[in-house]
Amino acid sequence: MRVVQVTRFGGPEVLVPGEVPDPVAGAGQVVVDVSVAGITFVETQIRRGTDKWHDRPELPYVPGGVVGGRVRTVGAGVDPGWWGRRVIAGTGGSGGFAEQAVATVEDLVAVPEGLGLPEACALLPDGSTALGLVEGAGIRPGEWVLVEAAGGGVGSLLVQLARSAGARVVAAARGRRKLDLARELGGEATVDYSEPGWAKQVVEATGGAGPDVVFDGVGGEVGRAAFEVTAEGGRFSVHGAASGRATAIDPAEARRRGVRVLGIEQLFGFVPHKQRWAEQVLSEAAAGRVRPVIGQTFALERAAEAHAMIEARRALGKTLLLV
Repeated sequence: MRVVQVTRFGGPEVLVPGEVPDPVAGAGQVVVDVSVAGITFVETQIRRGTDKWHDRPELPYVPGGVVGGRVRTVGAGVDPGWWGRRVIAGTGGSGGFAEQAVATVEDLVAVPEGLGLPEACALLPDGSTALGLVEGAGIRPGEWVLVEAAGGGVGSLLVQLARSAGARVVAAARGRRKLDLARELGGEATVDYSEPGWAKQVVEATGGAGPDVVFDGVGGEVGRAAFEVTAEGGRFSVHGAASGRATAIDPAEARRRGVRVLGIEQLFGFVPHKQRWAEQVLSEAAAGRVRPVIGQTFALERAAEAHAMIEARRALGKTLLLV
C-alpha cells in the first residue's frame, strides 16, 4: 500500500512517499481503509526531532495520529458490527499517512449520519482537546476569554465553545485571514499578536481588566505577554507551545495575582475522557452547533507541502490529507 514515511529527522522534505505491506488487524484491532488523515502542529515538531513531550519514534516511521474511513477488517475479539462502518480512529500516534491504518477498537469513534469524514477528522483530536480545556477552565457567562492561535484547529473550536458557554471572546492570531475567520466564528474583538502592542489591545478590549481566561497554545513571548494581562483571579490554561517553548510562569507571581495556572501537563489527564469528548464534539458538529474549519487539503503524496504550510503559519483552520 502507499504511505508517506519520515526517513530521517528534519524539515518537511524528509516526508517521502513509499510502499509498505498491507497491515493486518491483531486481537482487539481493526484495519481502516483511510479516506482522510489529520495533521497536528506537534507532529511537525516530532518530525523535526524537537518535540519535548513525546517519545522520539524509530526511523523510518509513518506519521499520522488520526484517520477517517471505513473499517476494512476486524481482528479477534472485535465486534463484527464494526465492519464497514464509517469511523474516526486514533492510530496511537503514527501510521495514518497511508492507504490503510491499524487502530484498537477502543480508539474508534463512529461518525454520525450527516457529518462527512473530512469534517469529522478535522475535529479529532482538536475537538476533544478543546472540550477538555473549556471544561477544565470552568468558563462562566459574561467572562472575557482570550484565545491564542484562534485561526488554527484547536483555537477555532475554542472560540466557538467559549461563545457557546456565554463568554465574550478576544481572538488573537497572525494575519488578516485568520483574524477574519476568528471574527466570523464569534470573536468579539480580534488582535494580531505579530504586531507590537497587541497585549495592550487585549486589555483595552476587556475594559481594562484583562481576560478572565486565557487559552495559551503558542507559548514563548506571546504566552508570556498573555499571562501578564490575565485578570487577577483569572485562569491561564496552557495547551501548546507552537513558538517552540511553553510559557514560563513564576508560581509566586501567579499566587500573588490569584491566577490559577493549568499547565500543559493537564493534557495527560485528558486521556480517560477522550472518547466521551470525541463523541460529544461529533454530535455537536452533526447538529450544526460546532463548525470544523478545513482550511486546506492535500493529496497523500503532498504531505511534505502540508507540513511546510503548517510550519510557516500559513495554514487556516485544519489541514487534511486526502487518500
